[in-house]
Amino acid sequence: MDQDCVLYRTPDGVARAVDAHCPHLGAHLGHGGKVVGQLLVCPFHRLGFAPDGACVSSPSGLPPRARLGHLPLRELNGLLLVWHGPADTQPSWEPPALPGWARPTALWKREVVAQVQDILENSFDCRHASELHGLSMRPVAPPEADGPLMRVRVRIHPAKGRLLPRLDGVLAHQTITMAGLGMHTTEVIVDRLGLTTYLWTLPTPISPTRTVLRFATTAAVTDTARMPGGTSPLLRTAASRAASRILLGTAIKYAYEDIRIWAHKRYRPHPGLASDEQAIGQFRHWARQFYPTS
Repeated sequence: MDQDCVLYRTPDGVARAVDAHCPHLGAHLGHGGKVVGQLLVCPFHRLGFAPDGACVSSPSGLPPRARLGHLPLRELNGLLLVWHGPADTQPSWEPPALPGWARPTALWKREVVAQVQDILENSFDCRHASELHGLSMRPVAPPEADGPLMRVRVRIHPAKGRLLPRLDGVLAHQTITMAGLGMHTTEVIVDRLGLTTYLWTLPTPISPTRTVLRFATTAAVTDTARMPGGTSPLLRTAASRAASRILLGTAIKYAYEDIRIWAHKRYRPHPGLASDEQAIGQFRHWARQFYPTS
C-alpha cells in the first residue's frame, strides 16, 4: 500500500517488477526511465541497472554501488501479478491458472473510494445483487475455502428484466475463485450459447480508503454445436470478442452502482446478518489470514 513499483520487459521477453525509485538519488524510474538492451536506465543520471538489480553502467564515471530492489512477479494468462507481503518474503502460494486461451481482450481501470475487502465481499452478498443490480444470484453450494483460495458457485437468474432475456430458466452458471485479496476470477458459462467467459477483478489498495480497481475480460466459444454459426472461425472470433465486451460493460455498469455505496459505506466488524447470509461471515473469516496479526 502506498508503494509504487515499475514493470518493464527486456528484449528477451522477460518481465520484471522493481522498486519505482532509483537507489542512487531517488528518481522515479517510471517517469522517463528507458529499457536499453537488458538494462533499465534511470532518467536522472542515466545509470543502467542489470536484470539482477546491480548498477552496472554510468555515462560519467564508475557506477555507484547501488542495487535496485526487485518484487516477486508472475506472468499468468496475460496478466502481470506482483506479490505483496511482509518485507523480504517470497510468495508462499501460486495463483491458479486458467485455460491457455484465456487472455484479456478488454480492460477497464478506475480509482475508487473503497476498501478491497468491501469490493470482494459483494460476491457473497446475494441480496445486494438483487436489490441494487436487479440480478438474482442463487448459490449452488456454500463457499469452499482452500488455504489462500476461496471458491463459490452460483446460478444467475434474470431479475426485474434488467440484464438479458431468460435463457432456459437459468441465465448462466458462475464460478468465482478468489486468490488472496488481489485476484478475483469469475468464470461465467452460458450453456445455451456455448460460451465461456472470464472476468478478472483486480483491486490494488493505494491507501486505507482508496483502491485502484481493474477489470479484464475474455470469452470463447467452447461448444460450437450450441453457437449458431459456431463452425466458422470468423464468427467464433467475432462472437467471443463481442461477449467479452458485453461482460466488461456489464461489470462496469454494476461497479458504478456499487461505487456510490462504497464511497460512504462504513465497515461493520460485527454485522447483524440474516440466516441466509452466512457466506458473508465465511468470507470474512477466510480473509483474516491476509492481515498482519499484530
